[in-house]
Amino acid sequence: MLEVVTGRELSDVVVVVTRWFGGILLGAGGLVRAYGDATTAVLDRAGVRRRVELALGAVAVPMADAGAFEHRLRQATDVVDVRYEGAVTFTVAAPDLEELGRQLAAWSSGSIRIEPMGSQWRDVPNRTV
Repeated sequence: MLEVVTGRELSDVVVVVTRWFGGILLGAGGLVRAYGDATTAVLDRAGVRRRVELALGAVAVPMADAGAFEHRLRQATDVVDVRYEGAVTFTVAAPDLEELGRQLAAWSSGSIRIEPMGSQWRDVPNRTV
């Protein structure tokens, strides 16, 4: 089981295989294959995600523009939270807040800015970031 996990260069993974039959019919080699095959099958089905540190930022948008900006933000980055108050504030996680800030400025003719809020480790699909 460990060879399957390390062979895929994975970390932060737990794999549990339950053995229902306690006999010796499979032999040592058969058990190794059975446990390895079960580990391979479950990892194939579960998929792989990466954990990356992303910058957090707050984007306050007038209520009237919230729908259009939410659509654009969700295409460009990870929207972590949305708060509806006097304005709509989106908390976003992005690899580069400066680039996102440039996009926001272009979308809003410079009227919308992003306020940095630190960083957060986020799980992302293996195909992104």
